[in-house]
Amino acid sequence: MSPSQLALPATSAAPHLFWLLSRAAGSAALVLSSLSVCLGLLMGGRLLKRRGTDLRVTHEALSLATLATLLVHGLSLLGDGFLHPSLADVAIPFAGAYKTLWTSAGIVAFWALAALGLSYYARTRIGQTRWRKLHRFTALAWALGIAHSLGEGTDAGQTWFLAMTTIVVAPALCLLALRWAGSL
Repeated sequence: MSPSQLALPATSAAPHLFWLLSRAAGSAALVLSSLSVCLGLLMGGRLLKRRGTDLRVTHEALSLATLATLLVHGLSLLGDGFLHPSLADVAIPFAGAYKTLWTSAGIVAFWALAALGLSYYARTRIGQTRWRKLHRFTALAWALGIAHSLGEGTDAGQTWFLAMTTIVVAPALCLLALRWAGSL
């Protein structure tokens, strides 16, 4: 193989680098957020209560990693050569013209996850009981993010993406259903 042939894959990906980065970060955020929701539901339910394992640090790390990957997911699109979005397009619901409903769902989900997740650090001011009630809305923000990924995602119709989504989302949905039913 010649040196120019070796460079071909890197140069062919270059125009799409920001788009690829956004896709990868969005997929990572879906996995991380689903794991965080699972762990949060398990910690708040009877399954892991008083088992001697404190998983709050792991839950916190997953939540912060989710927010970081969501920031990369949205902000990397600013470099996308096809969409050319503005900061408003990726940060303000209904500001952009590209798949406005699904994009806005993702933006609202991000801001809700950020506010609800970061409220953990203000829980002494909010009050523990009030914070716990508020934190329950995280599941709705997570579900809105799933809707965004299935409605707008480039890979939404791909078998591998649907399988990955099912693998990470189904356990969290089952735990959420058990919580709502009062069994967890």
